[in-house]
Amino acid sequence: MAEFISIFSQLGYVLVPMHCLKGYTSSKKFLFFPIQSNHGCLKSYLYIARMKKVLVTGGAGYIGSHTVIELLNSGFIPVIVDDFSNSDERILSGLEEILGFSPVLYRCDCTQMEEFRKIFQSELPDAVIHFAAFKAVGESTEQPVRYYRNNIDSLLNVLELMQEFNTRDLVFSSSCTVYGQPDELPVRETSPQKTATSPYGYSKQVCERILEDFCFANKNIRCALLRYFNPIGAHPSGLIGELPYGTPNNLVPFITQTAAGIREKLTIYGNDYSTPDGTCIRDYIHVCDLANAHVKALEWLDSHPQTCEAFNLGQGRGNSVKEVVDTFVKINQTPVQAVMGPRRPGDVEQVWADVSKALEELNWKTTRTLEDALKDAWRWEKHLAQ
Repeated sequence: MAEFISIFSQLGYVLVPMHCLKGYTSSKKFLFFPIQSNHGCLKSYLYIARMKKVLVTGGAGYIGSHTVIELLNSGFIPVIVDDFSNSDERILSGLEEILGFSPVLYRCDCTQMEEFRKIFQSELPDAVIHFAAFKAVGESTEQPVRYYRNNIDSLLNVLELMQEFNTRDLVFSSSCTVYGQPDELPVRETSPQKTATSPYGYSKQVCERILEDFCFANKNIRCALLRYFNPIGAHPSGLIGELPYGTPNNLVPFITQTAAGIREKLTIYGNDYSTPDGTCIRDYIHVCDLANAHVKALEWLDSHPQTCEAFNLGQGRGNSVKEVVDTFVKINQTPVQAVMGPRRPGDVEQVWADVSKALEELNWKTTRTLEDALKDAWRWEKHLAQ
């Protein structure tokens, strides 16, 4: 039996027990048949499928873990690479419960070239989705060298290994921070990139330029730059979600932790901005919608020869920080102790996306609301308390 599985694995097929089908939304790509081993007939069927293998760096992180589910649901084989420097082991058990099995996982820091090369050599991926980056705006202003070294070096290693092992497709996790404080709203992909307000934002600008140059020099490479706005929420099952180490840097986990009594209070940074209620405005997008966009981007790359194209991913409208807090309280019937504080270095006043290009090119749009995201985030927080 082991030899049988090994042969199919080398051919790019995956074998998974049939009872794991609950992790998939479609079975049309799968062939079902009974297999007998030397030890007798297996009690359950197995199914095989020829699918594109996708290396997911940072795949145990917040957006990465949700994308792993979307990839499997859409007929791809995800291979997770994560060093758990900014993710938590508990996500793995949640993934296993949702999918019915544990995806392939390598524990590796993508800046460590030799260890990373062994993974490429073993897996020979068809594509890469590169999430592995530090992402806290405030922290990046305090630790700029750490952010530049990790975010840029990890991408350079990905590109060198893609060349070495003939991996053609890359979906890059970028950010709306590449726009800085925009002159016009909503932000379009053609909007000028202003001076970044943080080392994190500048690292994404640099990485995008690297990718443009790399694709120009390598005509067989295809790349989608996905500029996220503000991912929030959790998987509707409540089994995986955002799980930051230490004090959260993002708004929604701070809200849920305050509501759960883990934090004494939530500080809203700045109430004197030129916005209707004085607090910053952001474009908040449900993490499951964002995860689905990565699948759409991979499918789009299949039909496009040499390209390096950027896409905005958001709801296409803005909500203020105060509005998000008030909506959480209303939708979940749960109080949150919130206080006003001074502005935070590196924060942009307001930004939201024009997402028409993603709709036209990727055939993608959001299907979940702010209320959905805040319900799911609270469900996840309550799951963590169990």
